[in-house]
Amino acid sequence: LFIIRILLILLYLICNVGGQIRYSIPEEMKKGSLVGNIASDLGINVQRLRSGLARIVTGENTQYTELKTDKGIFVVNERIDREQLCGDITPCSFSFDLILENPMELNHVTVEVLDINDNSPSFHQHDMQLTIGESAATGARFVLPTANDPDVGVNGLQEYYLSPNDNFVLKRYSNSDGRKYAEMVLEKPLDRERYPNLSLKLIAVDGGTPQKSGTVNIDITVLDANDNSPVFNQTVYKASVKENAPKGTFIIRVNATDADSGSNGLIYYSFSKMQGSIDSVFEIDTNTGVISLSGAVDFEKNKKYEIGIEASDQGALTDSSKVIVDVIDLNDNPPVIHVMSFTSPVSEDSPPGTTIGIINVKDLDSGHNGHVNCRIEQNAPFKVKSGLKNYYTLVTDAVLDRESVSDYNITVIATDAGTPSLLTKKTFNIKISDVNDNAPVFPQAVYSAPIVENNSPGVSVLTLRAKDPDENQNARISYILEDTQIGASPVSEYMSVNAESGVIHAVKSFDYEQIKELVFTVKAQDGGSPPLSSNVSVKILIQDQNDNPPQVLYPVQTGGSMVAEMVPRSADVGYLVTKVVAVDVDSGQNAWLSYKLQKATDRALFEVGFQNGEIRTIRQVSDKDAVKQRLSVIVEDNGQPSRSATVIVNVAVADSFPEVLSEFTDFAHDKEYNDNLTFYLVLALAVVSFLFITCLVVIISVRIYRWRQSRILYHSSLPVIPYYPPRYSDTLGTGTLQHVYNYEVCRTTDSRKSDCKFGRAASQNVLIMDPSSTGTMQRIQSEKSILDEPDSPLEILIRISAGCSCYGLFLVRGTGWWTLIIFLR
Repeated sequence: LFIIRILLILLYLICNVGGQIRYSIPEEMKKGSLVGNIASDLGINVQRLRSGLARIVTGENTQYTELKTDKGIFVVNERIDREQLCGDITPCSFSFDLILENPMELNHVTVEVLDINDNSPSFHQHDMQLTIGESAATGARFVLPTANDPDVGVNGLQEYYLSPNDNFVLKRYSNSDGRKYAEMVLEKPLDRERYPNLSLKLIAVDGGTPQKSGTVNIDITVLDANDNSPVFNQTVYKASVKENAPKGTFIIRVNATDADSGSNGLIYYSFSKMQGSIDSVFEIDTNTGVISLSGAVDFEKNKKYEIGIEASDQGALTDSSKVIVDVIDLNDNPPVIHVMSFTSPVSEDSPPGTTIGIINVKDLDSGHNGHVNCRIEQNAPFKVKSGLKNYYTLVTDAVLDRESVSDYNITVIATDAGTPSLLTKKTFNIKISDVNDNAPVFPQAVYSAPIVENNSPGVSVLTLRAKDPDENQNARISYILEDTQIGASPVSEYMSVNAESGVIHAVKSFDYEQIKELVFTVKAQDGGSPPLSSNVSVKILIQDQNDNPPQVLYPVQTGGSMVAEMVPRSADVGYLVTKVVAVDVDSGQNAWLSYKLQKATDRALFEVGFQNGEIRTIRQVSDKDAVKQRLSVIVEDNGQPSRSATVIVNVAVADSFPEVLSEFTDFAHDKEYNDNLTFYLVLALAVVSFLFITCLVVIISVRIYRWRQSRILYHSSLPVIPYYPPRYSDTLGTGTLQHVYNYEVCRTTDSRKSDCKFGRAASQNVLIMDPSSTGTMQRIQSEKSILDEPDSPLEILIRISAGCSCYGLFLVRGTGWWTLIIFLR
């Protein structure tokens, strides 16, 4: 049964500890010296040491050995001084743990340090003074200084020798702890008269090879009779003291008596010279024999003290005794936390239970004072698990999210079971590494930005900013223009986006009159693997700029024709002469037009409506006014800066066409004409034209009467007047000529191939002369207009061109009369 229990205990130890190995090495070995082959001794290969991340855990500040994982051996890492490491404790050894991971394995290694004779015996003092009365009895004992040899065993202190003399012999003793000391015994009474002073040598030798020794000189002064020595009442005194007791704490009081009287009976107490370091911990009152604490006592360093004391009288007679002081342990050492391994950062997608670190916790106290418990102070997604003895693992306890918390300061608290308990805190900064689990997000669903037309290509329009809560490469956002169509062209022909900054640039210059807005999509994509993305809609609004001057629609300015507005001399103030009609293809205030009279033959006769462009008389027309009036009207828009256009309006002030003819004939003859036709040809053509016009007038009059209530809007390709504004009536009703019709007849030398072109209605009171038309007309276009008032006068203009030579014919209807005017060239 006993064997079975032993086997069970061994099996339990094997399950928790992978193995225990012991090595022995001499002290003072050189750094790098071989300690042992751990791979061979454990029966594992070197690869296992590497894959298991093998490491040494000592729990001490000095690591005397080093593990060479590539060779599987231990070597000396630091100088090992056995005396410094263990003092007089034998055998001397130090231990450490060899830890392997994956799976975790713990191997306990003990290295015994063997002593070498590297220290000589030494005395605490080099000289000793003794005063001995000559009446000292034979057999009187005198305690001699104790030599100290840090070496142990055979290398330690072995023997004392006293130099040869006639009076004293040496007696050798050993304490319970094995320490050797010597006393000098008076064998032959002293004779002060013969030898008042004696000089002896005490030699201490060790047993090493070669042998080493230490010497102290003993100077003896012989006094007269003091024949009684002090005597202690106890051979051994025992006391106890709590560790960390304050200075001055009472320990014990020793007592000795002396049968002599007077000065020879006065006793003085002192510590013996057996241990030189006692003076730094304890002190003794030389008169009372009270021993008290003069320094600090630590249970972890010394659990017990043996103090040699002496009582001496004035006659130098002494007695010796011993005081044993036991140190009582207190819970004065907090646990010590050593980090074996620690991993940071930790990926945010790590599953619960992932190991982050391994820690070792030790407490130097004993009993319950050395029992330790570990926990985490904060409420965090981590916990501490207990593994092997004194070893704990720090693991994740929940799913991590770097976007919520990017790092944790975890405090591990180690508490012992003492009263009161002591604790130690160790803070771990755990950073959470990012994974690409968030797509870029735009703060707006739709972005809108204006841009002024006629912009410079490449100008910045808008900056997009998407945010990604991830970090580093996962948060590096690229902006991509989605492939969409604007009209029949791809959006890339209009806009571009900087992939890094998100700045949207205009690829080309925009024209508000052609396109007013652009709508497209931009994608924000991060640099993760795989990448995540999101889209946003962008609307670019083209803003109008005053880049188009006004366009005059009426009156039309032609190079070869002269348009004149007829104003009768009987016109009153406010008579509507004509209306300047203009448009501006811009929008908004850039298209608001104003009309001003820039120049005029007689500025006191006409004015122009600022907003409507109507030209009216501002005074009564008189006979003194010139027939030929020339007005220059400027049309301006409201843009900044404004743009303008100028139109020339010719006005004929006359009641009949002869007056007009006389004035405007000069104008016609001022032109350079090439007269290649004879008078007879012109006359023949005039007769044919007259007959044709007469028939045409009758037909048009009938149609106008039938369709007087309808209007037809049209566009014409005639070179003289391409567009006509809506008619307006003379508010005063004083005009002589209410409507004018213009007819063009083009003839070639072969009249069978001639084309006839019928004119269209022009605005009221219009006189048109075209002396410069050349070429053969290729089509005939008929255009009709409805008269507002059936009884108003009609003015018809016919222009006939034949080959390179043309002539103009005017048929004017007044009130009760008709007039035909022929222009020859």
